[in-house]
Parts: sequence; C-alpha cells; structure tokens
Amino acid sequence: MNLVADEIQTHWVVIQPFLSIRNEEEYDAAIERLHELLDEVGTDETHPLYELFDTLGTMIRVYEEQHFPFPDVTGTDALRYLMEEHHLKQADLPELGSQGVVSEILNGKRELNVRQIQAVAERFQVSPAVFFG
Repeated sequence: MNLVADEIQTHWVVIQPFLSIRNEEEYDAAIERLHELLDEVGTDETHPLYELFDTLGTMIRVYEEQHFPFPDVTGTDALRYLMEEHHLKQADLPELGSQGVVSEILNGKRELNVRQIQAVAERFQVSPAVFFG
C-alpha cells in the first residue's frame, strides 16, 4: 500500500462505524450518533463536526428511503384516516360541503379544493400539505 492508503486505513478503522449503515442495528446507532451530534453542533455550520453531522444525516435519509419507504397516500386517504380517528361521518364535515360532496370526495369523484383543504387542515390541526398527496 502507499502512504495515503495506509493513513486512510488507520483512520478508517475509527471512522467507519460512524459512516456505515448496513442493517437496523447500525441504523439505530447512527440515529443515536446523529442526536448526539445535533446536541453538540446544533445549526452552527462553522462547527468542526458540522460536515460529519450533515453527512450522517444524508446517509440515514438514504437508508430510510431504501428500507422504510413512505407509502403513497392521497389527500382523500388522509381525510378518511382522520375521519376514522375522530369517529366522524360524512355529515360531520360541513366545511367540505354537503354530505353528497363529501361522498364524492371520498369516492374519488371529486378532488379536494384549496378552500376545503384549508378548512379540514384547520379543523384537524394538521398541515395543509397532508392533503396534497
């Protein structure tokens, strides 16, 4: 090996556990390290460990995207879920319109409009983005 490879190998033994996420155990350890770095670095981009913090965050995101994909959820799916969680019927959502309008939305015959999205987001105290799926 050459001098550069020897030096990198020496340091890699110490750094490798911080930059490898191949399974759930390493993922859990990476999350713990990220929290520790967040406590240390915060949002200070001039902190000496900021690049490590940023890199680890990126690696965690990639692992999560590959192993915990977020399901495709429509605004209607979100509305159905919230109705179920709050034990609501179609008639309980006058902010969307008549029971017939709510039925059309839930059956995919009508899309939620911006006014309706704002109204249900406010009612359920969630971001309007929840309904733009």
